[in-house]
Amino acid sequence: MSVTAATAAEPLIVSVSGLRGVVGQTLTPEVAVRYAAAFVAGLPPGPVVIGRDGRANGPPLAAALVEFLTAAGRDVIDCGPAATPTIGVVVRARSAAGGIQISASHNPARYNGMKLFSAQGRVLPAAAGRDVLARFEAGGPVVAGVGPRGRVRADDGIEDHVRLVAATVNVAAIRRHRPRVWLDSCHGAGSRVARPLLEHLGCDVVIEGGTPDGLFAHEPEPTAANLAGMLPRIPAAGAAVGFFQDPDADRLAIATAAGHYIGEEATLALAVDAVLAKTPGPVVVNCSTSGMTALIAARHGVPCHVSAVGEANVVDRMLAVGAVLGGEGNGGVIDPRVVLVRDSFVAMALVLERMCAGPALASVADLAAALPRLVMKKTKVALAPAIRGPGLAAALDRIAAAFPEARPDRLDGLRLDWPGGWLLVRSSNTEPIVRLVAEADDEAAVDAALGRAAAALAG
Repeated sequence: MSVTAATAAEPLIVSVSGLRGVVGQTLTPEVAVRYAAAFVAGLPPGPVVIGRDGRANGPPLAAALVEFLTAAGRDVIDCGPAATPTIGVVVRARSAAGGIQISASHNPARYNGMKLFSAQGRVLPAAAGRDVLARFEAGGPVVAGVGPRGRVRADDGIEDHVRLVAATVNVAAIRRHRPRVWLDSCHGAGSRVARPLLEHLGCDVVIEGGTPDGLFAHEPEPTAANLAGMLPRIPAAGAAVGFFQDPDADRLAIATAAGHYIGEEATLALAVDAVLAKTPGPVVVNCSTSGMTALIAARHGVPCHVSAVGEANVVDRMLAVGAVLGGEGNGGVIDPRVVLVRDSFVAMALVLERMCAGPALASVADLAAALPRLVMKKTKVALAPAIRGPGLAAALDRIAAAFPEARPDRLDGLRLDWPGGWLLVRSSNTEPIVRLVAEADDEAAVDAALGRAAAALAG
């Protein structure tokens, strides 16, 4: 990941999979067009899919991209306000050359960004993303097309997406129980697929924040702290389950009927358990995801493979091992039967199927209680100037030496595994900090691991 020249406080962040910045400051229509030009320069012939996550600052960016692409002779498939996984569905279904989703994911309202999709309907792989990044950072004028102007057609992809997700679950079982579902779509694009999907599944649906206008009622990342004010609305609605999407609907957090937040890490674990109960096969998680998924895979007698952090890395590993499911502990579930993109809709459907599998409706609280019991904590440590850059490698070596009982892995930062626990140390690409994640059977072991790592980091 690289940071282009901008204000020190709010830089434009550009990575191999996308771009993010403050709209009107570091991210302008001109910057968006220059980034799109760097992207399409490497695409094969064919239309380009454009969507946006519902933020109020998205339409000017979308209009600029459509104007540039059509002037350059590219046809555009305009999805309007759309979930990020829906962009992947449309790219693949319409044999498009690629796609651009205008979204800042879970970031606050002042941000927006662009996420890039390959012709396979997945987030751009790292190698292709590095080429885009190099072209963008090289600068140069945006060259106008010389041939006929491209055409624009609307295609929201909703019907295709609903059909693909519904095909992964026992619809009749869900319809038999007709659970009441409370959903917060966070004023993003999630309700556009969620409502028709949940209604197709026979659910009694209560949706808040369903208008894709970007007027967030709370900070959009679906964490326990951000959702505290929303949780009481679930029991007040008499719902059997509460779901929370981020604005572009690629992540899902879950709460019980009593309004107890069970967290984003549990989303992937519940989805994996649901899929493996019917279709055993390899699963893939990233190296910062809870070990719950690996323990569930072991229960089903299948391997759990680990990738570097990042959706594209998870997808690469899924394709390499033929995974039946993959994802990240941030509530992102990737089901290759639907699309190779994190997808909150397939996560909802899989959890509902588990709730409705028996003669009586199972509670989310009971399903969560049956997951492996682990304690995870995350923290970050500011890096002293002496251990930034090349000095960080020595600091990681000190941390590894402080855990002689652990097996080290350098796939992404430093991960240390020992019986009953693990620790991940990764440096930030955008701040002078390292992030520490530890998980173990009990809280005391987690606190001890984090403390030992922080002491070793400081030297």
